[in-house]
Amino acid sequence: MPLIYKIATTEQWRDAEASGSFTGAPVDLADGFIHFSTADTVVETAAKHFAGQDGLILAAVEADALGNTLKWEVSRGGARFPHLYRVLEMREVLWAKPLPRHGGGHDFTGLLP
Repeated sequence: MPLIYKIATTEQWRDAEASGSFTGAPVDLADGFIHFSTADTVVETAAKHFAGQDGLILAAVEADALGNTLKWEVSRGGARFPHLYRVLEMREVLWAKPLPRHGGGHDFTGLLP
């Protein structure tokens, strides 16, 4: 059961919870898919795309449960990243927790395997 992770703002996540689905952050909408990271890439994703930001949520989803709408595509540095080509239903989210900042980065303690 490989887990994949989505970082979103608290506001984006609360809107998704209220509607029952996450349609994506602005970058997702612009690219036509929802960007996810693996446990091996999510810390770098946070540093690269969310540096200095407070009020973030880290959500975990079981990759296999998303079916063939989840594509693993080569991106940053040749790594393969999961991209979801549809909305994410909130019922598919295993958990969503605050991603606090600590020092110069974000604190993933207790959030990743």
